[in-house]
Amino acid sequence: MNQINEMAIKLLAEKKVQIVIGYTNGSSGKIRPFFANTEKECEKLIFDERCIQNLAIYLLKKEISLLNEKQAILANVYTLRSIIRLAAEKQIKENSLIVITFSDERHLFEFCTFKSIEDYLSNQNLQLSQSDAVLLYKLNHMNSQERWVFWQNKMENCIRCYACRQACPLCYCMQCVVELNQPQWIPVSINKIGNMEWHIMRAMHLAGRCTGCGQCGKVCPKNIPIHILPIRLAEEIKNLYGSITGVSKNEFCEMATYKSDDKEYFFK
Repeated sequence: MNQINEMAIKLLAEKKVQIVIGYTNGSSGKIRPFFANTEKECEKLIFDERCIQNLAIYLLKKEISLLNEKQAILANVYTLRSIIRLAAEKQIKENSLIVITFSDERHLFEFCTFKSIEDYLSNQNLQLSQSDAVLLYKLNHMNSQERWVFWQNKMENCIRCYACRQACPLCYCMQCVVELNQPQWIPVSINKIGNMEWHIMRAMHLAGRCTGCGQCGKVCPKNIPIHILPIRLAEEIKNLYGSITGVSKNEFCEMATYKSDDKEYFFK
């Protein structure tokens, strides 16, 4: 039994939490989310480099939130960033959550406050994977027409399963725009225009909010690199405003923040 199992068992035994959200071994050697409600179930928890899914998405699931119980969650760096972003958007409460993570040096950390998570993240160096960095470099060196053709060719393979939306902890709207039909903003049928409208709309919805976990791209059954869109917008927002999301519970969203004296340069 490792440190994670021991800590989870202790938290439940001392009744500090009523559920531990984490990872366990699934079928075919894959890792899956796991919800431990008993000390015995905590023995099944694992936490290593294979545990890449962003578990913050489960904090807002009604099956969890309606329990009105205090939770513990195993968190990688991107899950930590998503927790801070959700806190900034007033979606989770500080006193309802204990967060557990491992550092690269395999030191175990337990966070009971958002401030302690912020302090930890301030010392983390967040970098894109090599494949994402290469693709982003290529896209940044295309002209606008080349990028448009690139994304059109990619998006025409989209089957509109919305797995990208379901995997994203920041896509928590009770009713998505694609489910509205009066008026109907996004066509229901699968076609090139409708697919582009959906992904452009989603990328803009995440602009200034995406924490870069890349889950939307990882779960795409058609292997469309859709996670690059919000990552690219985050890069642009950093260049324009000098801000990075998922680092402070007091942060704003640039696409939803304005001042009365803002210059409307985009009209030129």
